[in-house]
Amino acid sequence: MAALLPTIRTARIVALAAPLALVVALLAPDAWLVVPVAAAILLLLVLVDAARAGQLVDWQLSLDADVEIGQPCPLHVAADLSGTAGAVRAALSLDPRLARGGRVVLDCTPGQGVWSATTDLHPSRRGTADLDALWFAWDGPWGLGSRQKRIVLERDIRVWPDLSPIRSRPLQALLRDAALGLISRRRRGEGTQFEALTEYQPGMDRRRIDWKASARHAALYARENEAERNNQIVFAFDCGQAMCEPIDGLPRLDRAVSAGLTAAYVALKGGDRSMLFGFARRPLLASPFVGETRSFARLQQAAAGLDYHVGEEANYTLALATLSARLKRRSLVVLFSDFSDTTAAELMIESLGRLARRHAVIFVTLEDRELAAFTDAEPDSIDAIARAVTADSLARQRQLVLARLQRMGVDVIEAPHDRVGFAVIDRYLALRAQEAIAG
Repeated sequence: MAALLPTIRTARIVALAAPLALVVALLAPDAWLVVPVAAAILLLLVLVDAARAGQLVDWQLSLDADVEIGQPCPLHVAADLSGTAGAVRAALSLDPRLARGGRVVLDCTPGQGVWSATTDLHPSRRGTADLDALWFAWDGPWGLGSRQKRIVLERDIRVWPDLSPIRSRPLQALLRDAALGLISRRRRGEGTQFEALTEYQPGMDRRRIDWKASARHAALYARENEAERNNQIVFAFDCGQAMCEPIDGLPRLDRAVSAGLTAAYVALKGGDRSMLFGFARRPLLASPFVGETRSFARLQQAAAGLDYHVGEEANYTLALATLSARLKRRSLVVLFSDFSDTTAAELMIESLGRLARRHAVIFVTLEDRELAAFTDAEPDSIDAIARAVTADSLARQRQLVLARLQRMGVDVIEAPHDRVGFAVIDRYLALRAQEAIAG
């Protein structure tokens, strides 16, 4: 049963009538009966108006059960009323990761016999989000009385990592390339895996001549090699405090996960094997290696389990030592992380140095646009100058850390969040072409 309530219009009428009732009581005490009679009439009008608004016959809530973080998620509500409503509103109570403040209020419009409203939700955190309750409130035709009904919802919405870069046109164009198509062609003459012998032709690289085979056949023969495949690619994610900070509305971790999954998809298309590794104060996740694109969903599910560990600093020593112990052969390790100062980065540098002795390592960090904005701001005040000097100092320290990593043989990528995924793919393809992963 829907509750009967007065509307805001009724409350305004009462507020305006209160001074008039006081004037009547002061100037004409004998007419005081007019006030309760008027109040009774107003109450009767409210009840009649609310009765004319009718009952909620049926309702509908349409929302996908699986959504991606940062991507618009259409929300549609509809109400079928038996009476003559003047205005209809809907409110949805839900998890704050789906909408700021955990509440969405919509004004419904009539059409085809029902009142409906549509909007977009923008999930800001991964995980399972709850839908608590749905309210409908509809006014009578006079706007004096209103009905309200609360509907308890028992629905969960799963917020997954953002895979929109995988569906983007630039990446699909890359995957249609002959070397990384749906059916990868063998690239003879490159790589380290022996494929066949062929007669040496002028212009071939002399280093490809197989002297033993040439001696047996009394003619020059060259080796044709096949590009190395089945490389192991590890995408490691720092889930600690630094990666939980937002950048353009989403946590850095989610930006990194989206970029890592995009690169993992390309690696699977290219015939390599990929796994995910997550850590904060301790190792959190280590998925098995997958080597087929049809197993990509397993990586997506593993990435969805990378939780936000706010207040925890990343333990690089323990995490990277654990990862190194799991890798039985040379691999490419792509580490997504960030650091706030050079002191906190010392253990990271030391641990990455040990890892780089056995494996190819790419360190990926998101470009800090906030520091750049402070540095480039107009020095129109003392505060602006102080912020610019501090930001410049932090930026210089950051570049010193990245330069130390590069001198140790670690590839470094620092790019904006909307381009970091393709930057990782470009560096992976370059290392793969150089046969630097298998060593």
